[in-house]
Amino acid sequence: MSAATRGRGASRVTTRPAVVAPRLSTLEELEDRIPTCTACPRLVRWREKVGQVKRRAFRDWTYWARPVPGWGDPRARLAIVGLAPAAHGGNRTGRVFTGDRSGDFLYAALHRAGLANQARSVSRDDGLVLRGVWVTLSARCAPPGNAPRPDELLRCSPWLDRELELLRPGVILALGAIAWASVLRVFRGRGVAVPRPAPRFAHGAEVSLPGAPWLVGAYHVSQQNTQTGRLTPAMFDAVLRRALEHAG
Repeated sequence: MSAATRGRGASRVTTRPAVVAPRLSTLEELEDRIPTCTACPRLVRWREKVGQVKRRAFRDWTYWARPVPGWGDPRARLAIVGLAPAAHGGNRTGRVFTGDRSGDFLYAALHRAGLANQARSVSRDDGLVLRGVWVTLSARCAPPGNAPRPDELLRCSPWLDRELELLRPGVILALGAIAWASVLRVFRGRGVAVPRPAPRFAHGAEVSLPGAPWLVGAYHVSQQNTQTGRLTPAMFDAVLRRALEHAG
């Protein structure tokens, strides 16, 4: 396995919230800093435990087992926000939606839309290139049961806030209700007048608020949704096309 797929877990746990320092003035600096975060003790313990126990199919891997940064085209007009890294996907490979079934579904769709040069991603050095799109997360660490707690999402929010501020996308595609709420939280933190009650998440929902990117919702590309038929490739392609129309 190449060095790009290898990593070590964080060695120190702190309860301090993540803080994006003003000197992090580029996406590259931000994505380098994100893997050093140890703000959520429960998630630190879990991600590292998963990286030690491993899954039999990946026993030869050295798991990333750290917070997972976003990635893609830094000039992207479209940002896709998911939930959290999969325990044996992004937490293993170090790249969001890479090495799991959710990623297989998402990158196949991006390839069909002309936003990716290949339809599948298995590691950080597999040659995948994204064009016009950036992919990121609400929570950067793999959580137990794929369910980050509200306080953990709140601690992680500054990373997403600064990332979107630097990226400046025209459109954000939120995968699932938690990502939808995370984006609206970022909007409120910037002083955007988000209605109360907040706009409700739904597949295909669209929200345009003054001073904020256009927000579009889609069911998450999880196996639970894609294997049960709740989310089909045609359904996702239609929402992605709509998001790209708004992105121009």
